[in-house]
Amino acid sequence: MRVLQIINSLGTGGAEKLLLDTIPLYRAQGIEMDILLLWDNDTMFTRELQKMNCCKIHIIKKSNRIQDIYNPFAIFKIAKLLKQYDLAHVHLFPAQYYVVFANLWNGRKTKLVFTEHSTYNKRMATPILNILDRLTYCFYDKIVSISKDVSLALEKHIPTQKQKIILIENGVNLEKIENASLISKNEIHPNLSDTDFVLCQVSAFRAGKDQLTLIKSLQYLEEKFKIVLIGDGSESEKEKIIECIKHLKLEDRVFLLGIKSNIYSIIKSVDINILSSKFEGLSISSIEGMASGKPFIASNAPGLAEMVKGYGVLFEIGNQKELAQHIVDLSIDSSYYQSVVLSCKLRAAEFDSAKMVAQHIQLYIETYGSK
Repeated sequence: MRVLQIINSLGTGGAEKLLLDTIPLYRAQGIEMDILLLWDNDTMFTRELQKMNCCKIHIIKKSNRIQDIYNPFAIFKIAKLLKQYDLAHVHLFPAQYYVVFANLWNGRKTKLVFTEHSTYNKRMATPILNILDRLTYCFYDKIVSISKDVSLALEKHIPTQKQKIILIENGVNLEKIENASLISKNEIHPNLSDTDFVLCQVSAFRAGKDQLTLIKSLQYLEEKFKIVLIGDGSESEKEKIIECIKHLKLEDRVFLLGIKSNIYSIIKSVDINILSSKFEGLSISSIEGMASGKPFIASNAPGLAEMVKGYGVLFEIGNQKELAQHIVDLSIDSSYYQSVVLSCKLRAAEFDSAKMVAQHIQLYIETYGSK
């Protein structure tokens, strides 16, 4: 069976990281799997996948303009490539739409699987786009939900397609995290020292990730508390973050690290890992943060609450004061700190990538077998 993974790009993001980590695992299990990117700007994840030399990487457009992801003429190039594969596994918008149109152009000869990675998207709130969004799901043979919260959101959004929804929770390579080496705080950023109490958030710069709440929480914390933000993304969101840092005069306490290849070493070497999102699916960053051996704090948001409740620490979405208090509580109570660490690691152990890959392979076999 020949499977083509299709995604907008291999920029920073949970879905992108998931493919980077798991394509070699599918290959090792005998699945002939390649990947198609709508756009690429020589990203770190693309380079890492190229170094592995484990699959073909098809790229529709190489450019410096991320807007090229939205070029509808990509549909015809996708259609040509689809003919070479038995099944396509699609992730994110607009790939979600373009692959449907491409497969229709080909007479629906390729089986389609789509993974829904979030509990919410902006199209749901726009009447015309809401209808179009629901229509596209009709042309997928199976729809993978990555968490129970995502399943509930999908069942509400596309009730007529409920029978197609399959729950397969995300997973990470826990062994890689366990084996990652510790580094000094000065190695994380030159302006950090081992006396600093370092908070870390790994997430793309998108409005839904809400890094601003984490940054604003520093107003209620002592000078020793510092933040490192790992990731990249929307330039407009990045500008808002930089503007907020300058406005609050936090330039010496908040550091933007960009995209890092040693993320596991960093999350194991900071003091607390945090995710302040307004909504999620089943965040790869949350699993990695909980597996890091450090406490994990998250907003009580759809997708995150399901993962973290009863294990890590939750705070009300956007409540910077409550977040600050949780940080203080962990910093002054070593017993509480260690109990949260232990609970988080136990929770993360449930989400190993090998389990997820095996479930996907079974889904591919069942879906293609119904052809």
